[in-house]
Amino acid sequence: MSITRRTFLATGAAFSAVAFEQILRNQAGEAKTDQVVNLYSARHYDTDRSIYESFTQKTGIKVNLIEADADKLISRIQSEGDKSPADVIITVDAGRLVRAQEAGILLPVKSKTLETAIPKELRDDAGHWFGMAKRARVLVYNREKVSGDELKAISYESLADSRWKGRVVTRSSGHVYNQSLIGSIIAAYDEKKAEEWAKGIVTNLARQPEGNDTAQIKAVAAGQGHITFVNQYYVARLFKSKKPEEQEIASKIRIAFPNQQGAGVLSRGTHINISGAAVVKSSKNQEAAIKFLEHLASREAQEIFAKSNNEYPVLRGVDMDAVLKDFGRFKEDKLNAQIYGKNNGKALEIANRVGWK
Repeated sequence: MSITRRTFLATGAAFSAVAFEQILRNQAGEAKTDQVVNLYSARHYDTDRSIYESFTQKTGIKVNLIEADADKLISRIQSEGDKSPADVIITVDAGRLVRAQEAGILLPVKSKTLETAIPKELRDDAGHWFGMAKRARVLVYNREKVSGDELKAISYESLADSRWKGRVVTRSSGHVYNQSLIGSIIAAYDEKKAEEWAKGIVTNLARQPEGNDTAQIKAVAAGQGHITFVNQYYVARLFKSKKPEEQEIASKIRIAFPNQQGAGVLSRGTHINISGAAVVKSSKNQEAAIKFLEHLASREAQEIFAKSNNEYPVLRGVDMDAVLKDFGRFKEDKLNAQIYGKNNGKALEIANRVGWK
């Protein structure tokens, strides 16, 4: 295996001195020939390993994989300073990529390959980070509790209407996915309108926010709520599952793409977030790190993102998983990811003011 894998535990201290010194030795022995990329990743998907392996097969450059939550990785790189062994950081959600950028740990990258492959709205203007896979924030509803008429011209905005009172379930506003969604509402309107919307969501909750996206889907299937918003790959996993209990959940739900119809901003399209990558500013292997980012944007890697983890590819023309195809085509919100990512702080303030815990 060309991939060395290490995992941080709940505290940053779990990244042992032994592991740190080993990476430094790897750098000393191999960095001069660009034969190693030290990857800090907040993506905890085993399917990504095949992407890293294909990169090594193509280039001869090895990948040292270190995994942890995004905020811990950002803090770790900051504390390591110029001596950080990290070359590349991968994380999910533009909000976290913006946090890393604002922390001053990312290197602006100029790459024709990346700029050609990745749409402008999915990357930072200055090249600090690049989206490598897309996530649509779709609506999931109970097929027996929600009527076809209620789904006509449905939007994120309409979930704040009184007809949904006691019917909405959602995860905490403390999670970055919801912060980015609120951030997109701010961008579409303004902070006042976004606060009114968030207050409406709180008023319409069937229960206090709890659990992850899968927990919201289960609650909808069980009738604890009638509708929710989640990333599409959580739904795809259930639809593909061979477990009887998950097949039962899948049989009770359907998805809808919001903001497809209506006038003006109501037809702007479904909120799109990203999983993205960046070169670390202190990288000793910048050339290899850029090659790695370019590999993530290659057709080969994009097909793995699209077929193995049920994500939408950023590269046009890449074949997708059959379940994603069955979800159908939809209009995407083209809002630049850096805009709603920068709105995360304001979004959390709004959520706190209206009691969205």
